[in-house]
Amino acid sequence: MDSVNLGAADGLPPVDWASIAAKLDADSKPAPDAINSRSTWLATVNHDGGPHLTPVGALWLGGTFWFQTGSGTRKARNVARDPRCSIAVSIDGADVTVEGDAVRVTDPDDVTRLAKAWADAGWPAEPDESGTGITAPFNAPSQGPPPWNVYRIEPVSAIVTLSEEPGGLARFRF
Repeated sequence: MDSVNLGAADGLPPVDWASIAAKLDADSKPAPDAINSRSTWLATVNHDGGPHLTPVGALWLGGTFWFQTGSGTRKARNVARDPRCSIAVSIDGADVTVEGDAVRVTDPDDVTRLAKAWADAGWPAEPDESGTGITAPFNAPSQGPPPWNVYRIEPVSAIVTLSEEPGGLARFRF
């Protein structure tokens, strides 16, 4: 992994990816009233090349982000046409943006593992009858009816901004 301290010119220390990944692994959310307490956002590329940004219920698991969506949603159509995307999340003490390619996951073992992770996080997801998608008693109305497709983001790079003193800003290439 290569890293660049984007805050070096301002005298900021380097950012340690291992400590950021550990916070992501621990699902270390900011306090509800913290300055960086907000949703997880997914950016995809629209058919005209413009950005599409939407909140998602993503998971960090196994060193990458996972999200789910209905096959008829704009984000699903966008990643089917152009898999490039970015996902941004706030964690305790930092904001993290990961860029990469979204890949649809259809392996029943992976879908089962992800459904369990979502259920453990409070959303009662489970594999659908085919084992290649997930279902649940509820989801955001904009996702359309179940089953929902699961996607993994294959990380290419990340930008981390530390929100605690002394601060820090770094780019990581995987």
